[in-house]
Amino acid sequence: MPNRYKLLLFVICLFFTPVVDLYAEESPQSTKPNIILILIDDMGWPDPSCYGHAFHETPNIDQLANDGVRFTDFYAACPVCSPTRASIQAGQYQARLHLTDFIPGHWRPFEKLIVPENAPHLPLEIVTPAELLKTAGYKTAYFGKWHLGPESHYPDKQGYQTSLVTKGRHFAPRFRTTPKSDVPKKAYLADFLTEKTIEFMQQNKSHPFFVQLSHYAVHIPLEAKQKEIEKYQQKPKPSTGVNNPVYAAMVAHVDESVGRIVQALEELQLSENTVVIFSSDNGGLRQTFSGGETVSTNAPLRDEKGSLYEGGIRVPLIIKWPGVAKAGTTCAEPTISVDFWPTFAEIGKAKLKEHQIIDGLSIVPLLKDPSSRLDRDAIYFHYPHYHHSEPAGAIRTGNWKLIEFFADGRQELYNLEQDLSETTNLSAAMPHKAAELQQKLLDWRKTTAAALPQKNPKYDAQRSPEWWSRRTNQPIKKQNQKKTGKAKT
Repeated sequence: MPNRYKLLLFVICLFFTPVVDLYAEESPQSTKPNIILILIDDMGWPDPSCYGHAFHETPNIDQLANDGVRFTDFYAACPVCSPTRASIQAGQYQARLHLTDFIPGHWRPFEKLIVPENAPHLPLEIVTPAELLKTAGYKTAYFGKWHLGPESHYPDKQGYQTSLVTKGRHFAPRFRTTPKSDVPKKAYLADFLTEKTIEFMQQNKSHPFFVQLSHYAVHIPLEAKQKEIEKYQQKPKPSTGVNNPVYAAMVAHVDESVGRIVQALEELQLSENTVVIFSSDNGGLRQTFSGGETVSTNAPLRDEKGSLYEGGIRVPLIIKWPGVAKAGTTCAEPTISVDFWPTFAEIGKAKLKEHQIIDGLSIVPLLKDPSSRLDRDAIYFHYPHYHHSEPAGAIRTGNWKLIEFFADGRQELYNLEQDLSETTNLSAAMPHKAAELQQKLLDWRKTTAAALPQKNPKYDAQRSPEWWSRRTNQPIKKQNQKKTGKAKT
């Protein structure tokens, strides 16, 4: 063939050969795994029976652990909900977003420290897992609690093609949905959200899909179906621990939700190609507000929601991925909720085309080999707010954990392998180790531009227990405060 014809043929091929778009949607026949994230609200680390609870019955969660990997050292990025939820959607530590308290938050204007302003919403420019996975051909959905801003910043503005946000209580008609949806008169919210999730799965079974089912349970108020409450009222209680029948019934309701999701996957013949992830947004709440009844305990972990002790931030994580996650195993590698974003990206073979700092690491290698380690030196926590504790920051590296309290600069150093309950502060005995961890924490705060509280010139010891609402800019009524000086969340 003469050279001029070869050149002509090359030019024709150049102009008419389709360009491969790395971000174009793939065909419905894609074999990419479906991804389901089930996020529970306020479920403590020991609440499922597979994590050691002697009173709760969670057969479906336990079966998920038998079929997948159960993480023993997984952390919520924050001891309250909104910042952890932001970390999941952004793949970033919430300190970067200055979204460090629940939205809108509260504060104590007469305490020793003035706490930083809290961002009112997740920025729309953040690329969420839904926006990322949509570019890789996924159908995306969000059902349940959002708590990352007003309707102008709801999931439908962040890449979730199907969404239903709920607020309010656990029983209809006291829970509300956005957009408005027909709700059966006696519906229980956990059941309703599960049904909506299953409907989405049925409608999109021929496509790869990503769905987040974000339950409001087991958050207070304590509300459960009477039949389940009676079951636990009649059940013999262990001699130790907190064994509240209503709370146990709420745990049972979310366990039933897990079972229904898994069963629906089997009926749709999607089980073998679906990743199911189960976790919580922060540690368990010990007591209802107004000095009310004791709900639960995070023992053997110390303290509760709102605290940077283990009870406030260490939470359950179970991942089932047939053929990949090593069934029936446990993983003790420290992991954190910022890791979800890059994990989803690896599972869905999706790439970020826009610049966005990702602090997390994919935990897919841990699913394949739970005894392996991630290439990470430390994980970090930043909670510069008063809640069930004082404003503080924390770092965990290996088995070592340091908590730094901002009001007086005191440090607490623990070896979690030897002292899971954080009973023995080693900072005085090991000053060099404490100084090493504090320097890492200081460097991290500089890197993330973390906002810090400042000394309060209006500090008033008499009025320091007062809680004020950011929503109303008024004091929170005393009946909504705990007798211990803790505010309603």
